[in-house]
Amino acid sequence: MILPFLFFAPSDKKGRGIFTSENIEENTVIEISPVIIMNEAERKLLDQTLLHDYIFEWQPEQKKCCVALGYVSLYNHSYQSNCEYIMDYEEGFITIKTMRFINKNEELFINYNGDWDNKIPVWFDAE
Repeated sequence: MILPFLFFAPSDKKGRGIFTSENIEENTVIEISPVIIMNEAERKLLDQTLLHDYIFEWQPEQKKCCVALGYVSLYNHSYQSNCEYIMDYEEGFITIKTMRFINKNEELFINYNGDWDNKIPVWFDAE
């Protein structure tokens, strides 16, 4: 499920990003996307490719990762993110919800640390 007013477009800072063509209220689920889960051996192979930048840790204690379908892998990172992602390990999907009111044409961001307001530096030069 992806709300119909979400779209991807060039981002000022980060290549492509996800934007909205309508205002969105706080705590709105805007996307629920299935994931493709990979084991530790597959993760090691992915880490050698460009896909490394688009995967998510999945059950880190088991050293798994996943590729999210839908738009999930295209949301850019921000320490002041306006959205949060929630992983459902049992059902195998990632949900994106807004953390504050979002204006029409605003870019949607997630925090790659997992918690929307986590300020710990990520593995790449961000912001």
